[in-house]
Amino acid sequence: MGQNHARVLADISNLIGVADTSKENAEKIAERFNTTAYTDIEAFLKMDELEAVSIATPTVTHYELAKIALNHGKHVIVEKPMCATIEEGQELIKLAREKGLTLAVGLIERHNPVVKFTKDLLGTDGVGNVINLSSRRVSSYPARIRDVGVIFDLGIHDMDTLRYLVGAEVVSVYSLGGKSVNPDFEDHAYILVGFDNGITGAIEVNWLTPMKVRKVDITCSESFVEMDYAAQSTQISSSKFMDLDTANFYRIPQKYDIRRMVLRPEEPLKNELDDFLCAIEEDKPPLVTGEDGLMVLNVANCAVLSLKEGRRIEVTSCLP
Repeated sequence: MGQNHARVLADISNLIGVADTSKENAEKIAERFNTTAYTDIEAFLKMDELEAVSIATPTVTHYELAKIALNHGKHVIVEKPMCATIEEGQELIKLAREKGLTLAVGLIERHNPVVKFTKDLLGTDGVGNVINLSSRRVSSYPARIRDVGVIFDLGIHDMDTLRYLVGAEVVSVYSLGGKSVNPDFEDHAYILVGFDNGITGAIEVNWLTPMKVRKVDITCSESFVEMDYAAQSTQISSSKFMDLDTANFYRIPQKYDIRRMVLRPEEPLKNELDDFLCAIEEDKPPLVTGEDGLMVLNVANCAVLSLKEGRRIEVTSCLP
């Protein structure tokens, strides 16, 4: 993922360096994007001309690297999940506040244009208010993931997106799933979430499906909304009965109104990094703040705990 960050930042900003513990990787990426390679993180962060860093490393390293960067006075965007523990996330948020620095979290789907488009539709005439919603994020096993299970790799995206769409926080979680081919972490899970405004949601994730699906279905008071992350499209469907013959339920006459909107394609990662840079330049919060990252980290932890203990978990606030 770091290579993708470097590609985008070289295009939209001034990429002055890349750092990697592997000298070979650092030099290869630096050569491709015409910048400087580093293996010493301290030397990298001491550069006066360096204003901001993007951290796309294994999850267990996020806290230490982000802390070092913030202590060097650098703005930080860190890939999801923001940290390994709630306490680490709380400390990073506090540190960024104290130093007046931007801390953003790479929950990339929030920057998919179809998410905002769909959110703006919810509650409008002809669509109606959200009653419940469900997401499906499935694909084959990713060789790049070794340190977390499918809940933290895939599920965390929809935990953030669903809370954004409904405008409420998760207060309860119940998970089912397990290990099918992965001996160390769960590779399939079905997560039920309850929000503090009474709306319910369901998140299906797995690494076992031989095709990639990235969709959210939303039942509203006046319609059924289908959002496709990959196609960047939204479909709104509604229907009404015509002249119903109560003696013939085999053929029920209905009039359907189906509208499908396909957006102009945009790369979510480019939107994410552009938002981060704008937040720095304009001194405003990024779209996905450190607090957002901490909230979904808390929900993901509760989902893993629920899966382990086989019970519903009440989600309490974790904000510092």
